[in-house]
Amino acid sequence: MFDYEKALAKIDSTIANGKFKDSWESLSEWKVPQWFSQKRLGIFTHWGLYSVPAAFNEWYSRNMYVKGSNEYLHHIKTFGPHKEFGYKDFIPLFTAEKFNADEWIALFKEAGAGYICPVAEHHDGFQMYESEISEWNAAQKGAKRDFIAELKAAAEKQGLIFCTSSHRAEHWWFMGDGKLFDSDIKEPLQRGDFYWPAMPQPDFSDLYSKPYPSKEYLEDWLCRTAEIVDKYEPAFLYFDWWIQHEAFKPYLKKLIAYYYSKMAEKGKTGAVCYKHDALAFGTGIVDVERGGFSEAKPYPWQTDTAVARNSWCYTDSLDYKSSREIISTLIDVVSKNGNLLLNIGPKADGSIADGDKKILRDLGAWMKVNREAIDNSRCWRFSKEGESLDVEGQFQDQCEKQYTATDFRFTAAHGAIYAFAMNYTGDVCIKSLALSKDQNKPSFHGIISDVKILGFDEKIEYTVDEEGLKFSTKTVKSDFPVVIKIELA
Repeated sequence: MFDYEKALAKIDSTIANGKFKDSWESLSEWKVPQWFSQKRLGIFTHWGLYSVPAAFNEWYSRNMYVKGSNEYLHHIKTFGPHKEFGYKDFIPLFTAEKFNADEWIALFKEAGAGYICPVAEHHDGFQMYESEISEWNAAQKGAKRDFIAELKAAAEKQGLIFCTSSHRAEHWWFMGDGKLFDSDIKEPLQRGDFYWPAMPQPDFSDLYSKPYPSKEYLEDWLCRTAEIVDKYEPAFLYFDWWIQHEAFKPYLKKLIAYYYSKMAEKGKTGAVCYKHDALAFGTGIVDVERGGFSEAKPYPWQTDTAVARNSWCYTDSLDYKSSREIISTLIDVVSKNGNLLLNIGPKADGSIADGDKKILRDLGAWMKVNREAIDNSRCWRFSKEGESLDVEGQFQDQCEKQYTATDFRFTAAHGAIYAFAMNYTGDVCIKSLALSKDQNKPSFHGIISDVKILGFDEKIEYTVDEEGLKFSTKTVKSDFPVVIKIELA
């Protein structure tokens, strides 16, 4: 039996004696880790019990209990009545016989990633790591392996930074519909039970909605998340969206103070990635799901998006994005001072689908040539120019953005300016580099010593006038964005 009182006392003691206290004022002393703006691409993985049915998306565990839903009907047709085969019955089928952490990390590294972030616990409540708090974890049931530990070891061996995420907050209501009919989710449910507490779904737009998460549940959430910190020391800890609810605020501040203080004891800087203003600004890293900003930001931020539009986990009906779209997203995000956390969804057996592999390998081939313009880069005075418009906000990735020959994105690094031609046609005019004899105008006044296109040998004969930096090429062709390196005297 897990000793909650002892665990909570340890958290309080660490905060009392640590560098950070559980107040926004204290947590505002936190600084963004240096590595975060150096390694611009990370890999997210959604992999768990929901990968076994491989149907619809990662919310299968909830929606299979929503009477009349497509998932509900599919579940009965495929697996039988819920009272005879519930979500927990997927656990013995989650054997992960093809999982190899070293192979995963090698593929992610080949793609150009600098960090990884596997989901440690999703809304369904099944922990992908060994836990003292609940027996419903992958080390004790199903595959009987601590996947988070294996991925951390492989990442560190191959030089990638290890991060992880918890989506446990939503479990308060995630399985609630299963109580509304004859299923395997039945009262009484107690702390420690897989489906507990299975409460009614709240109004997501109401930050004070009821039924209000209980003290017992919130303490369990705090202890579970602290356990992840203690066991795996993630370089950043990612949270999904429901932690912005009022009930989580005191527990969230405790968790962050505990995490940041524990990392500080080891001479490290942790970070929390968050959405929807769940944290006070400046106490963590802003994250925008499947979207971004229209202009560069003065602070580091991140977008998390997936290789498919319709799911974060593997399914048999994925709507894949093109490799070009993924590369273009990376460029656009980095030009605006952001990072891309790109999600893939491995299969239940632990293998990675061919569609995911193709995107990762195309991305890796592009990064091999153009990495110098991405990693360790910073914003230039302009982040972009061109005809295409950027729509700011979440969930803006449901169709591929079409770029024109006028569209460029910019970064600066290594004493050079990098211009990304988002749709390269062979004829270039970069207006942001137009010559101006008026020193008082906020335009470019530097001396250009050379212009190159990364990955191509053709010598660039360029001119600079009041219209911009101009040149044409004959041999440069690519299905992906082309990077122009402007070297300065």
